[in-house]
Amino acid sequence: MSDTTSPTTLDTARAAEKGPVGRFLLATELDTRMLGMIGALALIWIVFHLMSGGLFLTPRNLWNLSVQSASVAVMATGMVLVIVTRNIDLSVGSVLGVTGMIIGVTQAEILPQYLGFGHPAIWIIAILAGLVAGIAIGALHGYLIAYLNVPAFIVTLGGLLVWRGAAWWMTSGRTVAPMDPTFRLLGGGPDGAIGATWSWIFGIVACIALVVMIWNGRMQRKRFAFPVRPLWAEGFLAAVGCAAILGAVAVANAYPWPIGIVRRYAEAQAIDLPDEGLFIAHGIAVPVLIALAAGVIMTFITRRTRFGRYVFAIGGNPEAAELAGINTRWVVMKIFMIMGALAAIGAVISTARLNAATNAQGTLDELLVIAAAVIGGTSLSGGVGTVAGAMIGAVLMQSLATGMILMGVDSPLQNIVVGAVLVFAVFLDTLYRRRTQ
Repeated sequence: MSDTTSPTTLDTARAAEKGPVGRFLLATELDTRMLGMIGALALIWIVFHLMSGGLFLTPRNLWNLSVQSASVAVMATGMVLVIVTRNIDLSVGSVLGVTGMIIGVTQAEILPQYLGFGHPAIWIIAILAGLVAGIAIGALHGYLIAYLNVPAFIVTLGGLLVWRGAAWWMTSGRTVAPMDPTFRLLGGGPDGAIGATWSWIFGIVACIALVVMIWNGRMQRKRFAFPVRPLWAEGFLAAVGCAAILGAVAVANAYPWPIGIVRRYAEAQAIDLPDEGLFIAHGIAVPVLIALAAGVIMTFITRRTRFGRYVFAIGGNPEAAELAGINTRWVVMKIFMIMGALAAIGAVISTARLNAATNAQGTLDELLVIAAAVIGGTSLSGGVGTVAGAMIGAVLMQSLATGMILMGVDSPLQNIVVGAVLVFAVFLDTLYRRRTQ
């Protein structure tokens, strides 16, 4: 007779030792750190809403908050991989700035000379030029760090200065504008959103995808004889997830176009405006869709690919990963190439939103991106981090900035608060690691 205890029996025994909350968390397998971060975000929203006289939790502010968070959220998904492998990238803001300038100069000054103004391929070629430049910069950083053994802190600190100077040098400090009309849609605004109908379609499709993912995960667990969550827990997760998705869509659709834009739209379409006005919803902004796509792709890479497993193996124990046959240098170099590409995508969003490429683009974004990743649960000691957490961290950081702006807090004080929050997040991470070791 075997004395082996099944995993299900162990889970049942553990659940019996816990209280109602502990049993609930064990059944649903919810990450307590993620729940704590969501709770902190909700608390910040409520406090700012009360202190701003009810201005924070409005469809307009939440819609703008989502757009403003998009570029930082995109870059934070890559910073997770960088920090997980015990590295750092201080240059992401400057890389955003120089790639944004490349995108702006390419579509506003170079390509029109050859293709003519308004050519439909201009903005596509400009984006590709920015992506290639971002990947090349990341490859250079990665090569210096992985193959020449120069510390990441020094390489990227130098990159912060070099690429910021390169952005200025390209135009001698000029602001490059305007951008291609189609390109501007990637920055948000009334035209840079998908409208109410497509937003609801997106929300329904996302809910279906969530349910399918939960069900598929349950089937995979059964297939390999792993413990499965109770059906009520699966249903709870699906219900809460779908409620959050549809709630976000409802908020996006509750924010209407400004009256001036509605009036011009009505004139262009020969529509008679009623006395009470015409309500046209923004819907989900294109930058938010780009950020969500980046989050989904990076989550898949980190959780479902060999490369992702290698990243966390290197972060957990670099020596053991190398002895196991992992080409750690090539993995690290690829991480910085991905980071460069994501910085270029952030530059696309930022440049399109501003309708210009400026030398100030991305200034201090490295602080926000690193803070978002760390606040989202990525450990500076390596080996631990989630893409979803980093994206929520980006929203939290932008919420702090937006709330302080609504309250009229001066910019220097805003930087003080952001820096203090970053230090506090690292302190909490240190305490958490001590308790779990």
